[in-house]
Amino acid sequence: MTQDSATQDSATQGLSDLDTGPGPLQHRLDTVELAARTADVEQPYSELGLKSDEYARITDILGRRPTTAELAMYSVMWSEHCSYKSSKAHLRRFGDLPRSEALLVGIGENAGVVDVGDGYAVTFKVESHNHPSYVEPYQGAATGVGGIVRDILTMGARPVAVMDSLRFGRADAPDTARVLPGVVAGVGGYGNCLGLPNIGGELLFDECYAGNPLVNALCVGVMRHEDVRLAKAEGVGNKVILFGARTGGDGIGGVSVLASETFDAEGPAKRPSVQVGDPFTEKLLIEACLEIFREDLVTGIQDLGGAGLSCATSELASAGTGGMHIDLDAVPLRDSTLTPAEILMSESQERMCAIVRPDEVDAFLAVCRKWDVLATVIGEVTDGDRLTVDWHGERIVDVPPRTVAHEGPVYDRPMQRPADLDDLQADDPAALPRPATPEELAAHWLAVLSSPDGADKTWVTEQYDRYVRGNTVLAQPDDAGVVRIDEETHRGIALSLDGNGRYARLDPYTGAQLNLAEAYRNVAVSGARPLAVTNCLNFGSPEEPEVMWQFAEAVRGLADACRDLGLPVTGGNVSLYNQTGDVAINPTPVIGVLGVHEDVRTRVPTGWRTAGETVLVLGTTRPEFGGSAWASVAHGHLGGRPPAVDLEAERSLGEVLAALGREGLVTSAHDLADGGLAQALAESALRHGTGARLRVGGQDADEDPFTALFSESTARAVVTTTDPEAVRTTAEWAGVPVTELGTTGGDVLAVEGVAELPLAELWAAWSATLPALFGTPEATVGSVPAGAVPTS
Repeated sequence: MTQDSATQDSATQGLSDLDTGPGPLQHRLDTVELAARTADVEQPYSELGLKSDEYARITDILGRRPTTAELAMYSVMWSEHCSYKSSKAHLRRFGDLPRSEALLVGIGENAGVVDVGDGYAVTFKVESHNHPSYVEPYQGAATGVGGIVRDILTMGARPVAVMDSLRFGRADAPDTARVLPGVVAGVGGYGNCLGLPNIGGELLFDECYAGNPLVNALCVGVMRHEDVRLAKAEGVGNKVILFGARTGGDGIGGVSVLASETFDAEGPAKRPSVQVGDPFTEKLLIEACLEIFREDLVTGIQDLGGAGLSCATSELASAGTGGMHIDLDAVPLRDSTLTPAEILMSESQERMCAIVRPDEVDAFLAVCRKWDVLATVIGEVTDGDRLTVDWHGERIVDVPPRTVAHEGPVYDRPMQRPADLDDLQADDPAALPRPATPEELAAHWLAVLSSPDGADKTWVTEQYDRYVRGNTVLAQPDDAGVVRIDEETHRGIALSLDGNGRYARLDPYTGAQLNLAEAYRNVAVSGARPLAVTNCLNFGSPEEPEVMWQFAEAVRGLADACRDLGLPVTGGNVSLYNQTGDVAINPTPVIGVLGVHEDVRTRVPTGWRTAGETVLVLGTTRPEFGGSAWASVAHGHLGGRPPAVDLEAERSLGEVLAALGREGLVTSAHDLADGGLAQALAESALRHGTGARLRVGGQDADEDPFTALFSESTARAVVTTTDPEAVRTTAEWAGVPVTELGTTGGDVLAVEGVAELPLAELWAAWSATLPALFGTPEATVGSVPAGAVPTS
């Protein structure tokens, strides 16, 4: 977006000048008729984010200048956030993937839908609310949750769980202390009030996210196949009903503008108001929608999120077979001073737009009254191909809806491989000083474990209700969240949300594949079969050729990996302009993977519970430290090449883990990723306060104890079992190497020749970090004694 000193307030004031009523030209309602007669009126298109050639294209489409209301609609709908104008050319790779038999609804709708068996369908999606969460942390994060929940609701599903992926600047930075608590409180406050369990996610820190935190929220919903709903307006004479909260001045240009500009050193140049959420209204809206769906009272439905009424009306009309007419006077307002342009741009939350047959309007309104949800007929589906809007009896919008919603500008932006990438990749962490003595190995182990990235996340998760609704089977700190969707058959789903910006900075193609592989592996270690993918692609300014190269490579890598693993991309989100001045965040593709459990009673947890079980590592360990947690924590280093990707090995590991889970042959499983085996062993022991006596390194010529502990080689998991020979036979039949480490038991995590770490010492190091940085949240219940973790 063009940066200048004008604020969003001044831009909307410029729009308001022609929309205040009769009088001189600058104070008259800007009608279509007036726009056709006054081509020379200056309009604040650049302040609204439109470039000169884009404005010229609008005038070509209309054959005249746009009215102020039309300009408002085009400006928000052609913003980067809404139109994907810089990313669309690359995202087509996802649409070119082979069609999956499980995919019921793919890219293009509010969320994708997949078949999970027994007549059930699941819809899931992840979206960003990054920039609003920096400006107003609590409301930015809260309305991010509310928005993604409505996306799932519009597909006809009952939302059943949420997840969040969060990234901030340095953990000890003053601005992180300002932003993080509000974001966490916003995610928890909104989700808890809706009664949705938060079953997992991420919390990571890096200097590159200072001023550009990432707040990515995922929601998953469940329905029967026949309940799927689509966002389209069909049937001439059908009514357009706006229902939910009243429209106010909050969020005017909010996500659509904020997410489409680069921040300067002082923050965003334009400060539109961030949306204000009301989860209790949304809860009523959810229940009203679900009853409306059961009664089959809608032919199309769309939520009002980014770009508000501009988006809902233009997308519904564009996806339908006719046009649409809207009477803006009928829109219920919280602020009677709002101009037509402001009403169309407002991103006030908890609103939906439905297409209803005339003979079912009364039944629709009755359901809304039952749930105390305000509902108003604001228009109807028309013959033809125009979207028209009237205000005070005057025509203020007359546009082809596809040009607003689906035919915005598409840019093939210049791309250039980052100039520093060769030097960065050549800076191999293998040359860094390594711990040589057992004392040094133990010190490095504790440092990684207690780092803000590696530390216990209870500070966050205790602010979330993970078990509301009673169907949560696994939740963070387990590798995947697992939810039961049928109480009779015990069919369920597993979800993981993962990303590693360090890997993607070193190689965006490989980094995207590694992020997918980790999410796939996290689902697999729970015993589920991975089925589908969603993504949230967080990058810097697309106007920087190096950023566009990173983006294109990440998309290419993700598409290639999904093809190799046979997973469809069901949809997702692109968040660009995550940049302060000329400093972009690390490219951060966050990947969500959905898996299916035939029976959640066979799910596999992560922690060790019982003494006397055998500890095994599945997979191959190589000396791979590029982008590793060890290099980052011990040396503040980012360099080299990330671990090699072996998708065939990931698939084999996933099949083995699913088989072991079904047969009840493993009692726990934990994937190996950030922090390597050292992190996984400590987390497994601390989960239920059960130690182990182990031996690492020496089984392979390339595997010394340091490599065994801190390598981040992929396609690996650590498991426990009471029948090691059966596990070995199953794994080796599938070509998955098995290494025996030792036996669980006791209150010490002992590694021969390396360290004997009392669980109390590990717990103290692991659990103290976030409370020391951010204090104790009100939602944290009591304290946990050292060496013992609550067994929820």
